[in-house]
Amino acid sequence: MRCYFAPMEGITGYIFRNCHSRFFPGVDRYYMPFLSPRQDHNFTRRELEDILPEHNEGVHAVPQLLTKQPEDFLWAAGELAAMGYREVNLNLGCPSGTVTAKGKGSGLLARREELERLLDGIFAAAPMAVSVKTRLGMHDPEEFGPLLELYNRYPIAELTVHPRIRGDFYKKPVRPEYFDLAVRMSRAPLCYNGDVVTPGDWEKISARWPEVEAVMIGRGLVADPSLAGRLKGERPAGLDTLRAFHHELYETYAQVFGSRRNAMLRMKEAWTYLIHLFGDSEKLERRIRKAADTGEFESAVDEVFRTLPLLDEPAGEW
Repeated sequence: MRCYFAPMEGITGYIFRNCHSRFFPGVDRYYMPFLSPRQDHNFTRRELEDILPEHNEGVHAVPQLLTKQPEDFLWAAGELAAMGYREVNLNLGCPSGTVTAKGKGSGLLARREELERLLDGIFAAAPMAVSVKTRLGMHDPEEFGPLLELYNRYPIAELTVHPRIRGDFYKKPVRPEYFDLAVRMSRAPLCYNGDVVTPGDWEKISARWPEVEAVMIGRGLVADPSLAGRLKGERPAGLDTLRAFHHELYETYAQVFGSRRNAMLRMKEAWTYLIHLFGDSEKLERRIRKAADTGEFESAVDEVFRTLPLLDEPAGEW
């Protein structure tokens, strides 16, 4: 099986990807947080930092593009190809209101003519393999059948399906019956995405769809950084490994950002998920979340690692 790390804005930038890959085996590809190509055809400094080849050495990183304009996609894909990338992913799944209001991400799924124009333009001239990440639809899961018929017209390298509609966001239950439809209909190789937090979750998926060999995991891999390896038979990470990973990540952020406070703010995003790997964590979760300075933050984190029990699997709802 293949395990991919899903892009998570504000968490899985190049510093996180590099640090994670050094400590935890099992991830076959790291999908980057989306780039949104601008009409002036220039990457922002922040975007460029994330995609520079020297910032991704030794990591199989795949850029993701969020756009509704074929010319902007092709410009960005050309720049990425010149950097040495061999795959780019089209984001048709982002449910954010600021994204969908512009007709991008999952917002494009309800605009059939615009989506068809985008895909026509992309696959007429793309300089590399193009994979697609999609939801079932914008408003109604019944949109998914016609979407699959459309996707089948193009040589999509891999189709990652998150079986929720846009309005489900991440909280409502996934709709596995529509992934059944993808398995029956899709001409592209499939990747499953959605609510994989434990090895048992993947076992249920692979039992139901044994022909599906790839899974994309986001929140579950931040909550349990060793999850990808565990899906492939590795042992769970111990407390010493998690502490060392956290220390290196925090210190690298501080060095690159030139500010321990900025590093703390970035680490708080990861702790939103990582805290669920520890038992009896409510009090220290609040201390981490509300820490106003790095001293408070570091003290709370140290107490987590010193005093809380490490769980076999992340607990709670998040």
